[in-house]
Amino acid sequence: MDAAVALRIANWLAEADKPVVFTGAGISTESGIPDFRSPGGVWTKYRTVYYDEFMASAAARLEYWQQKAVGHSEFADALPNDGHRIIAEWEAAGRIHGVVTQNIDGLHQIAGNQNVLELHGTARQVQCQDCGARYDAGPLVAEFLATEEVPSCRHCSDGRLKHATISFGQALPREVLEEAADWCQQAGLLFAIGSSLVVTPAANLPVMTKQQGGRLVIINRDSTPLDAIADEVIGGSIGAALVAIDRATTRL
Repeated sequence: MDAAVALRIANWLAEADKPVVFTGAGISTESGIPDFRSPGGVWTKYRTVYYDEFMASAAARLEYWQQKAVGHSEFADALPNDGHRIIAEWEAAGRIHGVVTQNIDGLHQIAGNQNVLELHGTARQVQCQDCGARYDAGPLVAEFLATEEVPSCRHCSDGRLKHATISFGQALPREVLEEAADWCQQAGLLFAIGSSLVVTPAANLPVMTKQQGGRLVIINRDSTPLDAIADEVIGGSIGAALVAIDRATTRL
């Protein structure tokens, strides 16, 4: 990454009011978690089990749990990478307001971030769709792998348990999306990192920052539909880019 570009972005970060980091799957690929859309990703291997199917059909719930049990192993032991760690350090140092993420892997929190809005929920927990009770996902996935039977809610006995993620056909939690929009509208700088920026309404969040006069920095392996409105677009390794920007902050 060009040193002058890194220094310019570091200056923007230092000057901006309430900067926000918005992340997608690309930041976690450097931790060994495949992008769902990439070759070999979950969406290329299995059909989609829609939320209404899950709720209505025991067979669909079994198929869902079979898919999730395979996917669980891909992230359960993953560790935060340089990108996650730097973002956590920025929050701890007061350089950013917080993180809005499309990811369900929980790596931002493991890295140390406290102020995280998970637009699509978390795969590290399971939630009862009937009573709302939550459980750690690991033991229930292990139970399913051992019994090949879909686990039931311990709290309400026969409640339908699903990972605490947003499935296709299921609405994003309104309060989380509204808070994310508020953050992005107030942000003087938004980093859009590792997101294709094609899935709405999440992809509209960087646009809100620009509409309110803030700057937009996109760091992503591939081009995105918002590149034309960004103040800076950086390709290549996300971790390397964030390391360069972080180092530039020491020269301010």
